[in-house]
Amino acid sequence: MARQQATATRLAEDTRVRVTRFEFPPGAETGWHRHEMDYVIVAVTACRMRLEEPGGDVREVTVTAGESYTRQSGVEHNVINASDSAMTFVEVELK
Repeated sequence: MARQQATATRLAEDTRVRVTRFEFPPGAETGWHRHEMDYVIVAVTACRMRLEEPGGDVREVTVTAGESYTRQSGVEHNVINASDSAMTFVEVELK
């Protein structure tokens, strides 16, 4: 059974950054993707994410509302909302 896709809304983009809001109903996913730029995630809501990673690894990460984390380019994964509530985060990619 295919999962519902998260909604990605571009908020801003210029020569230095791209800012996108991701909204996930329960169980929704981004689909597999590879980050071509360093990025920062800022949780708008509490986010309990299941991360499917290359090689079949799966892990869960929880980020509380208002907190953030950073990753470098090259990260490849599928992000899934692992909670029973909608989750939203803003991603800032650094060009």
